[in-house]
Amino acid sequence: SSAFTPSRNFRRCETYLSAINRRDVLYKTSAAVAIVTSKPNYANADAAAIQDSLDVDNFLRTGVDGGGNMGVSSQAGKSRPQTGVVFRDGSEVLQDKRSGQVSAELLTGTKKDPKAVLVSFVSPWKLETGPVFDVECRDGRTGDGAFVAVTKSVGGKSLEDLPSSFFLDRLFDPTGRFSFYGAPTDIKVKSSKISDASSKKRYLELSFSSLSQSTNAEIPRKALLVATLPEGSDNVIMLVGSANASRWSSVKDSIVKIADTFTAIPAPKSNLKLRAKDRSNSIVDF
Repeated sequence: SSAFTPSRNFRRCETYLSAINRRDVLYKTSAAVAIVTSKPNYANADAAAIQDSLDVDNFLRTGVDGGGNMGVSSQAGKSRPQTGVVFRDGSEVLQDKRSGQVSAELLTGTKKDPKAVLVSFVSPWKLETGPVFDVECRDGRTGDGAFVAVTKSVGGKSLEDLPSSFFLDRLFDPTGRFSFYGAPTDIKVKSSKISDASSKKRYLELSFSSLSQSTNAEIPRKALLVATLPEGSDNVIMLVGSANASRWSSVKDSIVKIADTFTAIPAPKSNLKLRAKDRSNSIVDF
């Protein structure tokens, strides 16, 4: 057997003490981490603030939040734009890959007297399915897009009798689609007209500016809003197509074509109950 010398004994003790010190450090570090992570009031609040900060420039262009991954707080509806859309329970938003036709079944009216409405339009852009979208198609490269929105009750008025401001209340609401960092400014209605009696649609051409988060500059944008009042419904259904003002001349014809395909009609009767779809990220009161 090997001799037991003082030098070897010292080295063994040094190794033993070193191991103890490492364990002690690891224990203390783990305990410190546990203490820090056990204070959600601060850490989680900061995380929620980050998650709820959408990069509006990137979002309008690509439909993606460049400020970070969508967290639980964002999915809970704090950042999701409110369009007034309420989906019927048991339904899904669909897009035909060949024709580009988008269809969705919505509920309008009230909880006591709901109405089912079938919405449809044809879009060359793909249907978005992220947590901040309701019924929306976008060109991820340019930010050109079209989305569905629902107004408040018309109060018995016809589509022709409603002032232009009625449609803009939903569109430019502080929680609306274009209001991430403040209500849009320089809003102008360029034109407002009723289509032929057979289609019963109203067209509004708009211009406005959205606030940029990164530069605080105003981003000019143009839009075409087409609205229809489905038979038996007291809420107007709108399709809004928009693009950056610098691109409007090249994309306007495409948006007009999309608007012309837009329909919102009473949904076929079925045995399914008229019940709102459970969406934890929605704060629409239906």
